[in-house]
Amino acid sequence: MKKSKLKIPELMAPAGNWTMLRAAVKSGADAVYFGIDQFNMRAKAKNFTVEELKEIVEFCKKNDVKTYLTLNTIIYENEIDQVEKLVNEAKNSGVDMIICWDLSVINICRKYDMPFAVSTQASVSNSSSAKLYKELGANRVVLARECTLEDIKKIKTEVDIEIEAFIHGAMCIAVSGRCFMSHELFDKSANRGECIQPCRREYEIKDKQTGNEMILGEDYVMSPKDLCTIEFINELIEADIDSLKIEGRKRSPEYVAKVVSVYRRAIDLYFANKLTSKIKKELLEELAKVYNRGFSSGFYFKVPGKNEYVGMYGSKATTRKEFVGRVRNYYKKASIVEIKIETGKICDKDKILIIGETTGVVELKIDSIQLNDIKVNEAEKGNNITIPCNELVRRNDSVYIVKQSFSRKGVKHHTTFG
Repeated sequence: MKKSKLKIPELMAPAGNWTMLRAAVKSGADAVYFGIDQFNMRAKAKNFTVEELKEIVEFCKKNDVKTYLTLNTIIYENEIDQVEKLVNEAKNSGVDMIICWDLSVINICRKYDMPFAVSTQASVSNSSSAKLYKELGANRVVLARECTLEDIKKIKTEVDIEIEAFIHGAMCIAVSGRCFMSHELFDKSANRGECIQPCRREYEIKDKQTGNEMILGEDYVMSPKDLCTIEFINELIEADIDSLKIEGRKRSPEYVAKVVSVYRRAIDLYFANKLTSKIKKELLEELAKVYNRGFSSGFYFKVPGKNEYVGMYGSKATTRKEFVGRVRNYYKKASIVEIKIETGKICDKDKILIIGETTGVVELKIDSIQLNDIKVNEAEKGNNITIPCNELVRRNDSVYIVKQSFSRKGVKHHTTFG
């Protein structure tokens, strides 16, 4: 398809709390998806309350951002009435769409004429399934992450329905995340949004006959790398995917701010005919700065192989944040923020993050420090300093120093694309 005929895809961001929500909106998201404190696949995230729905919608509409409420867990018989009240409340609050897959929720959405998207939990992997959900009234299907790029193109051609696909974030070892490991070991069901991700850990096995033991941690064969599509984002856009979705409602606000801003830039540069290989490499380096388990192209071009597992526990991020203090005041006319250093020190040229529920995430590089009206190169615990800051921040916002995590000679995928 010629670029002139392509529509700009929606960029959808995760929001687990108000800080993440504001960070997503500020960073350029076209839509946000979020859960409330029940019936969503991220029960362990902070989430929102039913009472906050109208405020969320009002804030997002003011910023021309769509709101999608996730109700994508299995629903039991004694919960149907509660789900119906929730769908009705979402409708009355102006939520744009419900993301679900349990047929009871679909049935309720149909009853209230509430637009709905079929969650990736439904494992929609072919045009026949997509057609059936369209007949049921679905506005959109979130395709299974196991679909290849060619699968997506075929489904898009065969069915006149919006297609949503993941472009970045955690991958699950189980098909569409329908895993029972967490439930079996800890009675915390992944299908009820309670997964505590035991698959990411190191395990020890023991031969009961001989007593020999082994550690299964070198490859972490149950822990896939994170999906990252920045190096072939142009191919996803050209496949005419309607919505590009970022995973991460349990990750940090700075993760949301960084990932959304990077993909926003990539999409905009593509349509301006300025998205080069060099820029893609720079954007990949930016993505590596926040939480990640290493990067993979997922299933877009082939089934992931043995090199697509993490090989370690935790994050491979090239940077980390360390708490250093709090905002005491912000002087809007002068564009200056006053910071109380509570631990460590701040130096000229440091990169810092200012994070708050109303502020979202502000990232800046210090180019001047004033201490008692005197320019200094550094300040330490107990000092009150002022630095230039062009974005509005608030009293008591947290301030973090951004530091290098470890030395890496670039960030590379281990998958050949296309």
